[in-house]
Amino acid sequence: MSSQVDKNKRFLTALFTGEFPGHAVIINAPGRDGIPGDFTVNDERVANRASRVERDYEYICSFHEAVGDDSVPFALLHTGTGVFANAFGCPIVEFEHSNPASRPIVRTPAEADALQIPDLCGTALGKHLELAAAVRGRLGDDVPVGGPDMQSPLGLAAQLWEKEAFFTAIIEAPDSVLALVHKCHAFIKGYLTELHRTVPNLNPIHCPTIWGPTELGASVSEDEVGAISRRTYEKFGLWCLTDLSETFGGLVMHCCAAADHQYAAFKTIPNLRALNKVYTASGPEPVLRGFGDRVVHMQAWQSLDLYRRLLDYDIPGVRFAFCYDAQSVDDGKRALETLRNWCPRTIS
Repeated sequence: MSSQVDKNKRFLTALFTGEFPGHAVIINAPGRDGIPGDFTVNDERVANRASRVERDYEYICSFHEAVGDDSVPFALLHTGTGVFANAFGCPIVEFEHSNPASRPIVRTPAEADALQIPDLCGTALGKHLELAAAVRGRLGDDVPVGGPDMQSPLGLAAQLWEKEAFFTAIIEAPDSVLALVHKCHAFIKGYLTELHRTVPNLNPIHCPTIWGPTELGASVSEDEVGAISRRTYEKFGLWCLTDLSETFGGLVMHCCAAADHQYAAFKTIPNLRALNKVYTASGPEPVLRGFGDRVVHMQAWQSLDLYRRLLDYDIPGVRFAFCYDAQSVDDGKRALETLRNWCPRTIS
């Protein structure tokens, strides 16, 4: 591990869990979106995929060494959003210019009640764990390894159940919905336990592309909460995230829903370390003021102009991790210089 990467690990660990060291500037390399496809749609041998992951990691190391940003390189083992739903039997559909996605298999409460918790063996996730172990073997224990796209238990249940019927069933068949969420929660929790065992040096953040220390615990996407009330969310979803955070020592969340009304619920999650919130019609101010310095606000896929505007909000203690998608090394260096001028480190 280079001295710069070691410094960056200390810096980002402080950002997420300690004394504020300054806002983070993460410059993501062009073409770094993980290895295309996942084992739901690709029967490639694990050894061959591990070799490609190793080459991708070497490319990322050289890019960040050239740019000099706050990144800690890690082996990215990303997947499509349907990998957990596929384990329950959902078919996967491929798209030409996007990640693969799952199709629902549940349309009635009786079909939901009949679903069983899958055995990891023989699923794409089981093969993904094999890949994680192979990558660890190739790169060594010092190299962090990322996990797959992680939906919340509520989000996974909404993938399994045809969406319109799912929200209707929350009112008309709540026991079946809750039972399915319990199955999804048990499966996700079991998988995360195996992932932490397989990869002790796990980067738990799945979205956006940024390294975080293993003690952040678990990372999920919570994208269905905009359509339900806080009381409904507390019954069908919030308790799952509380349990995952308590089990694994913390939680990181991605949310692209219009969820201003859920922030008070989110704030009850113990050790909520970071949030990647896609801003909706209400803009960034509600979430920034809602969480203040409780969490790191991870921002990605945005312009430098937006990052400048975020820094202009007068919110004491707010912490940012700005992720910028570079088009080249030179573009990355220019973006880094601009962001460093706006938000220099306070601790080197």
